[in-house]
Amino acid sequence: MLYALGKSLGSEEGFAEVKATLTSPLAKFVAWGLLSALLYHLVAGVRHLIMDMGIGETLEGGRLGSKIIIAVSVVLIVLAGVWIW
Repeated sequence: MLYALGKSLGSEEGFAEVKATLTSPLAKFVAWGLLSALLYHLVAGVRHLIMDMGIGETLEGGRLGSKIIIAVSVVLIVLAGVWIW
């Protein structure tokens, strides 16, 4: 990404080339995949912070928390896909 930034700032032709590359379906899919992993990691991290406060530490709470994490992550991943595509 730093290479693409440098190339896009170097010249107008470089910017056009980087723009064409990043608008390809493969680049969008890769960006969506990376963003999906980061979103899941973010939501799971918030869950762990909540658990550090003593909420959801039981077995039942852990199971419910994991189901909530999956549901919230799916919603965020779909929204990220809509935003990217």
